Amino acid sequence: MKLNKLAMGLIAASLSLIASSVMAAGGEIAVIVKTTNSTFWQNVQKGVNGAAPELKGYTTSFQGPAAETAIADQVALVENAVNRKVAGIVLAPSDADALVPALKKAYEAKIPVVLIDSGVSDAAKAYYKSFLATDNKKAGEMAAKALIEKVGQTGKIAIFSYVAGAGSEIGRVGGFTDYIKKNSKLTIVGPFYSQSQMATALNQTTDALTANPDLKGAFGANEPTAIGMGRAIAQAGKAGKIVAVGFDGNSDLAGFVKDGTLEGIVVQSAYNMGADGVRTVAKLIEGKKVEAFVDTGAVYVSKANIAKPEATNVLY
Repeated sequence: MKLNKLAMGLIAASLSLIASSVMAAGGEIAVIVKTTNSTFWQNVQKGVNGAAPELKGYTTSFQGPAAETAIADQVALVENAVNRKVAGIVLAPSDADALVPALKKAYEAKIPVVLIDSGVSDAAKAYYKSFLATDNKKAGEMAAKALIEKVGQTGKIAIFSYVAGAGSEIGRVGGFTDYIKKNSKLTIVGPFYSQSQMATALNQTTDALTANPDLKGAFGANEPTAIGMGRAIAQAGKAGKIVAVGFDGNSDLAGFVKDGTLEGIVVQSAYNMGADGVRTVAKLIEGKKVEAFVDTGAVYVSKANIAKPEATNVLY
């Protein structure tokens, strides 16, 4: 009888250890993006939801502030995730510096963090394990090259950007600007910062068109900015008269490419950022090795390829 009790105790202990290890390899993966009020980030959420069924033992949550400029709200979301002891965090930081203290709290709590879309300052490199994003410098150069090919070497172009200081903006607009300066004699007007508000971008573009009637080209650096730029160009009757290149690939922007308002758009794989983001965090929780940086890619979409798989696979 004593032996049976001992055996039962050992079995119970073993089962307890197994249960604990299973629980340790599961839990909540918190996905915190720049805003939930954008089809780009909603497509990231589709990627999260698409990958979720294969992540056995994990649940996912998806949050973001009302606007990309609500940086303090995003910081609070990260801190709340740390306080409720989530298993891992996928974060698209709205500011390269402001999120660093919150990332440090996650690191100190031993919660693995994966960044998507935008990076943070070098001071925070120790606080996250992997960064999944478009190579924004290359993507910006892609947009600049496409614009130069149509505009030519001389004339005036405008840059319509979004949130100054965002990691993606620094790389994307920096890559665009550097390529223009090194490979042409084009004069740049701007950048104008829309704060990722479509209406603001529309008004800024309208004003820029009025102030610069000789404008030959324009670059809209993210989804709401490019939509506002495109609508302003169409309203001014300058569709097809100005070479405009946008960024991101929702149905509005694809429509602008089809009707000639935009020459083309550089499209990221938002879906992959979400899906691979949660997959990567799950690997980290389970003690597996991951790549420090993963380029999720970008495709230049124009009338020439908009109906081809290379474009339809990334448009949303």
